[in-house]
Amino acid sequence: MAEGPWLSATEQETWRAFTEMRHTLERHLEWHLQREFGLSDPDFEILVNLSEAPKGRMRTFELAEATQWEKSRMSHHLSRMEKRGLIRRRSSGARYPDILLTKAGRNAIEASAPGNAALVRKLFIDVLGPDRLAMLREASDDVLAAIDEHQLFDCPHQTRSG
Repeated sequence: MAEGPWLSATEQETWRAFTEMRHTLERHLEWHLQREFGLSDPDFEILVNLSEAPKGRMRTFELAEATQWEKSRMSHHLSRMEKRGLIRRRSSGARYPDILLTKAGRNAIEASAPGNAALVRKLFIDVLGPDRLAMLREASDDVLAAIDEHQLFDCPHQTRSG
């Protein structure tokens, strides 16, 4: 590990390659979702979470926690999705309404998920192969643990979920 605040040339090249790959992959996947299915990446993320939830239902705060979004971003995006008929809000008598996946939302995720998964496989999974995927998973777990520890001791007011 390098001493001091600066990254070595190799560390900097690796970091920049990683961030470029991540941003480019995310933008390409989002472009594909938008072009092929009329969904944004945030739409897709919410639809995935709702489709995997029991009865296609989650509380707003649960959805915000699962997506790591702030309340205001979640509220605004849910309003847009509700206007498009992808989700429905239902008061449950509690502080936060239930968010329900509508038939249109279920149809949207069922139509878009296979193509998205195929593109993830083509551009990421198959490119890395099993050995590098296992190494990446292990490295990801280590980085997430380091973030959790940093937040616990150096940033107690912040958690990964917001």
